[in-house]
Amino acid sequence: MNKPENEKFWTALPKAELHVHLEGSIAPSTVVELAARHGVQLTEAEAAARYAPGDFAQFIESFIWVTGFLRGPEDYALIARRFAESMKRQNVLYAEVTLSIGIMFRRNQDPAANYEALREAAAQVPGVRLVWIFDAVRQWGAAPAMEVARIAAELRSPDIIAYGIGGDELGLPTRDLRGVYEFVASQGMHRLIHAGEIGGPELVREAVEMLGAERIGHGIGVMRDERTMDFLAARGIPLEVCPTSNLRTGALARQLGKGAAGYEQHPLPEFFRRGLPVTLSSDDPAMFETSVSQEYAHVHRMGLTKMDMVRLAEASFQHAFVSDQERSSLLEKFHSGVSALGLV
Repeated sequence: MNKPENEKFWTALPKAELHVHLEGSIAPSTVVELAARHGVQLTEAEAAARYAPGDFAQFIESFIWVTGFLRGPEDYALIARRFAESMKRQNVLYAEVTLSIGIMFRRNQDPAANYEALREAAAQVPGVRLVWIFDAVRQWGAAPAMEVARIAAELRSPDIIAYGIGGDELGLPTRDLRGVYEFVASQGMHRLIHAGEIGGPELVREAVEMLGAERIGHGIGVMRDERTMDFLAARGIPLEVCPTSNLRTGALARQLGKGAAGYEQHPLPEFFRRGLPVTLSSDDPAMFETSVSQEYAHVHRMGLTKMDMVRLAEASFQHAFVSDQERSSLLEKFHSGVSALGLV
């Protein structure tokens, strides 16, 4: 099977997407459209140049730049609809989508109005179920993180399924977030956090032990410590792994202590083979010039068999924050799609 056919195959595979940032899905053409709404003239080439490969700090800067064009509900509605359309094209049946509520607060916006507009716009695209994760920015401190937690609790609905924290994991000690996560737990919300992306395995373990994190965003730093991998496997804590993101931000090279790294050095196949719970996602697909379907093609080329890949895809449904009834329904659709592809 050649490369174009391979990627077409993985596009057809039914999938769930558990680690994807709505704001990181904004294509350069949409950036141009958003900028024009607010009196800024850009070309697609200029927008794409801001997404050029760099290091983690450059990625954070680019993320803040592109979200500067999200200034009200109508902007969020546009990007949510286009995201939902992208998910449908890729046969993503279910996605847990991260929203940077912390940035909305930082820009004195109304998160409730933005959320309602984007939720309604996404719901107009049939065939894909989207739910939302309210996300804070770690380096901005515990007080803003608590502000995001409180609005998540206030707006709580079946479509707001978790609270998470992204940003620079080295920017604030884990212990400073204990009160925030205790509040989130008291509200019955699921708890997520980015850890072990550029930080070490100790930050992943702290996230589980101090904060009660149920899944870990990225977590590739555990490749440096077998005891932490065993700890996660024993507790059944999944890592939401995003290979292209780890290359484009320089996170993998940093974990390896090298100046550069490639897909062949990514630890996902090792994690999978040793029984560590892992899911596969795209993180910020437009910014990293990828898609969740392309991530499957990349990992298949890393050496996992097609049946391994089916198990990997199934894991995203198994580790989703859904009821047992909805999980059964999604898995039934997944297995039917896998059968249609001739994999069982």
